[in-house]
Amino acid sequence: MARTTYTPAAENDDFQRPPAEIMYGEELERLRKADREATPPGWQISLKSARSFIMGDAAAGITQKIVAPVSSIERMLVTLATGRGLMLVGEPGTAKSMLSELLSAAVSGTSTLTIQGGASITEDQIKYGWNYALLINEGPTPRALVPAPLYQGMRDGKVVRFEEITRCPLEVQDCLLGMLSDRVMSVPELPGNDNMLYAREGFNIIATANTRDRGVNEMSAALKRRFDFETVFPIFNYAQELELVSERSARLLKQSGIPHTLPDHVVEVLVTTFRDLRGAGNGERDGDKGSDRLNAVMSTAEAVNVAHAVGVRAWFLEQRAADPADVVDCISGTVIKDNNDDRAKLRRYFEQKVAKKAGKQWKAFFEARHRLP
Repeated sequence: MARTTYTPAAENDDFQRPPAEIMYGEELERLRKADREATPPGWQISLKSARSFIMGDAAAGITQKIVAPVSSIERMLVTLATGRGLMLVGEPGTAKSMLSELLSAAVSGTSTLTIQGGASITEDQIKYGWNYALLINEGPTPRALVPAPLYQGMRDGKVVRFEEITRCPLEVQDCLLGMLSDRVMSVPELPGNDNMLYAREGFNIIATANTRDRGVNEMSAALKRRFDFETVFPIFNYAQELELVSERSARLLKQSGIPHTLPDHVVEVLVTTFRDLRGAGNGERDGDKGSDRLNAVMSTAEAVNVAHAVGVRAWFLEQRAADPADVVDCISGTVIKDNNDDRAKLRRYFEQKVAKKAGKQWKAFFEARHRLP
């Protein structure tokens, strides 16, 4: 099978969020051309190059794209190379979807064969459907078949991403059993040799599930046996989280046409607040035991979204750089949502914690507490 040529989007393309193979297309192509290592069948690049793509390689000009232990990334790559399915589990907002996207782009050159799990998803949205005009006119033929992501992945030897698999009904989840075990999909409607689709080298499945959905549609034991599980943890290191939120928010603000990045003291207030409210503290894993842990998802991904909103609010409403008071305005929708307990906890956090923190930025943050809904 021919390897994929990674083509970055032109500068004038106005994609809101380009997939990893477009956003990092130049890096992937550079890694592919320089790759001299052994490559698993069906893969676009070797395991070493895939590891460099995700974790970064300063000498080769490859950026780090995610904060995770190298050993964890290596286990994921080995799992995919053995042909076993990979299941990423963890708290919401721990970048499981981003990680599955990066892995798919590195292995297959594409990350867009994606199934978004949910209560309404059906088997034909996963495997295949039919063009009913052709079906009525010609009957069941390969031309009338409309391939869904799983069919395409098996046919072309690509990685398929299954997001939030535990949000799907059990009978839909279990339709994966045959594809993960025997690497074959039956298409009983088609005649002759077309009624069996055999997976090509490179095909695999990366699924994600967040721990807050555990028990909604618990996976069957049979399906669990066909996946290797890897837990994706929040970022424990304060400095790493600070750097990541600053870098990612700067990219989003530039994309939004804003000439300012967030000042360092504003990012500090935002990240520290998120860590305090999820019980992570500023350094140690156990965090500040005196803070009320919120029910809301106070993840790094949510912190990036709030940082983006802070910059948008300051520039488009008042044409200025952001300040700590903007954080108060923008954090409410993430923290409170429809939970009155979280509303009370957030107010207590300001009175009991923010009031005691030193620094002008914290004083400005505390003095803006009246903006809380």
